[in-house]
Amino acid sequence: MGPNTSRIDYEILLSGPSPLLLPLHKDPQATVSKMKALQILLIASCFIIPTFGLLLPSPATNTSSRHSRSSRGGARQSVDSTLVSKRGLVPDDTLAGSSPDTSDESSGNDGTPKYVFAHFIVGNTYPYGESDWAVDMQLARKAGIDGFALNVGGDYWQATKVADAFKAALTFTPVFKLFFSFDLTSLPCSGTGDANAIRSYISGYNKHPAQLVDNSNRMVVSTFGGEFCTFGQGSLNAGWEFAVKQGMPATSFIPGFFTDPSNYKGYPVMDGDFYWDGGWPLDDSEISFDRDQQQIDGVNELGPGKVYMAPVSPWFFTHYGVNSYNKNFIYKADNHLYASRWEILIANRNKIAIAQIVTWNDYGESHYVGRIAGDQPNSQAWTNGFDHTGAFRAKGYWTEGLYNSFLTGWLEATKYYAEAFRTGVYPHIVEDRIILSGRPHAKDATANDSVGRPTNWQWTDDFLWAVVFSTAPCVITLSSGLNHMSFNVIEGISKLQLAQSPGGVSATMSRAGREVYSFSPAGFSFTLNPPSYNFNAYVAAGP
Repeated sequence: MGPNTSRIDYEILLSGPSPLLLPLHKDPQATVSKMKALQILLIASCFIIPTFGLLLPSPATNTSSRHSRSSRGGARQSVDSTLVSKRGLVPDDTLAGSSPDTSDESSGNDGTPKYVFAHFIVGNTYPYGESDWAVDMQLARKAGIDGFALNVGGDYWQATKVADAFKAALTFTPVFKLFFSFDLTSLPCSGTGDANAIRSYISGYNKHPAQLVDNSNRMVVSTFGGEFCTFGQGSLNAGWEFAVKQGMPATSFIPGFFTDPSNYKGYPVMDGDFYWDGGWPLDDSEISFDRDQQQIDGVNELGPGKVYMAPVSPWFFTHYGVNSYNKNFIYKADNHLYASRWEILIANRNKIAIAQIVTWNDYGESHYVGRIAGDQPNSQAWTNGFDHTGAFRAKGYWTEGLYNSFLTGWLEATKYYAEAFRTGVYPHIVEDRIILSGRPHAKDATANDSVGRPTNWQWTDDFLWAVVFSTAPCVITLSSGLNHMSFNVIEGISKLQLAQSPGGVSATMSRAGREVYSFSPAGFSFTLNPPSYNFNAYVAAGP
């Protein structure tokens, strides 16, 4: 894509009881007229917004894991009308959109609160002490996250890091919550003795105040994988019964098995299900709730009282060569994946016990929403300079102490959506914000990189993505290199995009012809000639 490439055609999507898609006319003047008419209609309209109760299926709470893929669902009527500007992403024949599934709106309405957890890779914390955990927990709490799902592997030193995490959690009021997500790609699970580590963690932290328990006071336990484990008991179900139930404190076992959900009826050990792969599309499609629903249907075959934990993730890119972890691919994160997925979960919240953010600190797969700290799994080539907390904020500076002062980047979006998920009501926007994200180079660029271009690279487009939180109608101007576009947006959330062009990026908000603020994030740029392949996301927030 050259510097003079101009993609100024776009569509308007209104998120409400029935999403409305308006394909743009090829005549720009007709497009402008249609936009103005729509804005007048929106301002004149009066929306009746339902207040949703706290809905959560009863006996078990859900858990976490680590890997991911797709979903599809409509956006529920919300406090904020959503304006999405985008180019040709939805064909005319999908004009009707998909309405939210509200057929079983009252199911599981027992008044139990919903939770938002973030998946935390303990294997990346070798240099951590208790104070490091406290920094992450404070940042997470400010972002509306209730706790961490601790991905625990087989390294001997991880037990010490887990102990520090539980100590740090006690310094918060209320206590910061934790639960185990045992990583069965790291922990052995074929022999009887392999269950000892898991049983030890469960026994050791069962009564800890920071340990998450369900409505029946059962300790929440999850996994990443484990669908091949038998622990010397002859079958998967018998193996997990031995590892987490037999002779153990009461547990609510909500594994993240990578298996067809039709198999769940043969695993009565399960008290619920976490579907790691639901956070991204698995192909060149858009995110939805379809595959989540298959998981829910599968776990419901086990009987009443089972729960579902749904993943939500902002990105996915990993770039390891054949001599390393040998995984080099992307999942599609276009079309404001993080915001769109959150809106889908909120629309279907009556079916979900816990929203699990994938992840807090998995740097190797580029879907970290937390700060870059601790050890990286040889991912520095694509993560250095890509702090997803919005480290490029405004003038591009950042210091450790500022983590305690404000939220930026994907964590700021997390705070807004987490509250809506927990309460069923989108919060009122009280401060203007723009969150930008985008890749650093053209998807079809050629680089001198022995690992090679990642698989699925053709699924993404070269756009600058912007999520705007606006307290009142305004004009947003986005720039990427020589490409510029202005958007009239309404109060609430607006999701915008602009074709990327070589050079830096900037965003400006104006009202009544006067600039509210403008920022040009340092280090956030786009090129056609990268030194290596990097499909990670820059994330910046302003003001």
